[in-house]
Amino acid sequence: MNQLTFKAVSIAKTFNRRKVFTEISFSLANNQSIAVAGRNGSGKSTLLKILAGVLSPSKGEIEMNIGNKTIKPADYFVHLGLVSPYLQLYDEFTGWENLDIFRKVRGINTPDEYLNELLKRVNLWERRNDFVRTYSSGMKQRLKYAFALIHKPPILLLDEPTSNLDTEGISTVYQIMEEQKKNGILIVATNDAEDIKQCDQVIDLNLQIRKENNK
Repeated sequence: MNQLTFKAVSIAKTFNRRKVFTEISFSLANNQSIAVAGRNGSGKSTLLKILAGVLSPSKGEIEMNIGNKTIKPADYFVHLGLVSPYLQLYDEFTGWENLDIFRKVRGINTPDEYLNELLKRVNLWERRNDFVRTYSSGMKQRLKYAFALIHKPPILLLDEPTSNLDTEGISTVYQIMEEQKKNGILIVATNDAEDIKQCDQVIDLNLQIRKENNK
């Protein structure tokens, strides 16, 4: 396995002159994980979007290196998997068709057998040929995990990873998280104490905000 590093260097984000957070820094390598915690509105999802390249930071930068190669920001998506409430699925297609469309749009050379394995892993195999509009919120959440894992990303980012899930779904997610920590890097945005326990480091955005206010 090539050495993988993922760094946030003095990340700050401001919306309409309102500081969301400032000076967020961390460094992760293979087999490491971090939880981003903080009350609602503290910027957890915003930080995750910046790490995923969906948003640009107001200040600071993200660095990704694989072996001796520095990855360009435009290519981050190749190495990242993301599960988030704001990701949209195609309701008018089946679960299997959703994965097939995503595979083709992203140009991912993944065999059908692997899509089948993913659907079985997230407990959607029996519903693979049903339209996504008939899925419950928990089933849609599980399908998003199949999306995120389709290209076997070395870095997995999870925003509120166990939201809308039942006990079986949560157990599946925790298994995915454990496997990710063995194979790459895991980053989780959550306030759930059990989710946080799955990670070996924690950034509390509320503490970051208090430090900034006390300067």
